[in-house]
Amino acid sequence: MTALGFLYPGHSAEDDYPRIEQLLGSDIRVDLVHTDIGEDAHRVDALLEMGSAGRLAAGVQELRHAGADAVVWACTSGSFVYGWDGAQEQVRTLAQTAGMPASSTSFAFVHAVRELGARRVAIGATYPDDVARLFAEFLRADGVEVVSVKSSGIITAAEVGTWGEAELLALARHSDHPDADALLLPDTALHTAAHIPALEKDLGKPVLTANQVTVWEALRLADRRVNAPELGALFTREPIVQA
Repeated sequence: MTALGFLYPGHSAEDDYPRIEQLLGSDIRVDLVHTDIGEDAHRVDALLEMGSAGRLAAGVQELRHAGADAVVWACTSGSFVYGWDGAQEQVRTLAQTAGMPASSTSFAFVHAVRELGARRVAIGATYPDDVARLFAEFLRADGVEVVSVKSSGIITAAEVGTWGEAELLALARHSDHPDADALLLPDTALHTAAHIPALEKDLGKPVLTANQVTVWEALRLADRRVNAPELGALFTREPIVQA
């Protein structure tokens, strides 16, 4: 049994995780601990506080007791908002506190883009424009070419969590770009786990979503290889990124 640990901010789309656990169809256990988010706002100051070391450390002990093999901070905006160097420091501190391999959803996107061999990506963000562009800057810091960034201007994760398949599909179609090798949907508050194959079929290209890549990253850290086509193109090949 491989136990994957996740620190998830608040309550929005956490039901994606038991769904993903079921779709993995293997001896994989998903353990999720909710962190205190403070103010629910896609605003830089609130996001910096949301991803602070103290807030993340508060949930680590429960994951250690559960026997987690790796931990991922399941929040994109609460990691990339620190910038490349700051996000690396956030992960290093989390690994030291947890005593196990650690990462965040922002780095999960970077590693997943590499895994797919995608050179150019489009971003479909639920965030306000300034926050969405910080995600693009984060990706560019690793050499990813971002060909377009679309933002929806939503302030709270709670509102994002109410979106269903129709809103998700509209976001994907609006955000795709003909030059992009893959589309990235970066918010872990967005329910996507049940819809990835449909999105990829509609767009004709790989789609990377926040909760999907977060679980893939935890598997990567735990050195597990799981083929699960129901979770999209990312889960249909041998990972080339080593833990």
